[in-house]
Amino acid sequence: MAKAYLWLLLVLLYAPILIIMIFSFTEAKVLGNWTGFSTKLYSSLFAGNVQHSLISALWNTFAIAMLAATISTLLGSIAAIGIFNLRSGARQTINFVNAIPMMNADIITGISLFLLFVSFGISQGFTTVVLAHITFCTPYVVLSVMPRLKKMNQNVYEAALDLGATPFQALHKVIFPEIRPGMISGFILAFTLSIDDFAVTIFTIGNEGLETLSTFIYADARKGGLTPELRPLSTIIFVTVLVLLIVINKRAEKQKTDKIR
Repeated sequence: MAKAYLWLLLVLLYAPILIIMIFSFTEAKVLGNWTGFSTKLYSSLFAGNVQHSLISALWNTFAIAMLAATISTLLGSIAAIGIFNLRSGARQTINFVNAIPMMNADIITGISLFLLFVSFGISQGFTTVVLAHITFCTPYVVLSVMPRLKKMNQNVYEAALDLGATPFQALHKVIFPEIRPGMISGFILAFTLSIDDFAVTIFTIGNEGLETLSTFIYADARKGGLTPELRPLSTIIFVTVLVLLIVINKRAEKQKTDKIR
């Protein structure tokens, strides 16, 4: 019974993705209409024979995600180090505060950031979207880095200082190498969250014509259909993220095995 429930859950989760992947290999304009195996949609996607707005939205999405993930990884890692070095009571309080944005509904975060930008008279566009994504990605990075800090030998940093290293050198050469796996995991998580986000983006994107992949798909769906090239694009993104996660997990397992040996 437990196995049947597990398989049912997996089917519900992955069946829609599998359907998109299957129908990315046909020319049919409508999803669900199989007209024979074809890679024409992939050729059209890579040849640039798609709407200019889709390509623009794709580049905007990856540019925002890369900037947001990079900055939030840096901020989140430094914040995690600071939180870890607080006293027990203060650390628990800050960890609780850090968890609130992750538990909060995206639409509430989007509305609050929208009102914040409007109240300060900040023109909404690319910059406000990046700032918004950094805001909701940073807590996830803190959550990813914190376990690595707990596993780290606490005497190593002080030993580096005793041997003549400056605090910055000790941070760069001792702490960062120890927490690097957590930083990488946090970066990937922030990157995927940024690509996936819609609720926060739609409230902070403004009216200057900027589009991301999520807002493009939303606008496209409201017109009564989806651009067929979105199917191969979704397949490529899913496979890329899947391969990346497999590689990272294999690397983590290898590092764990090497430490045991």
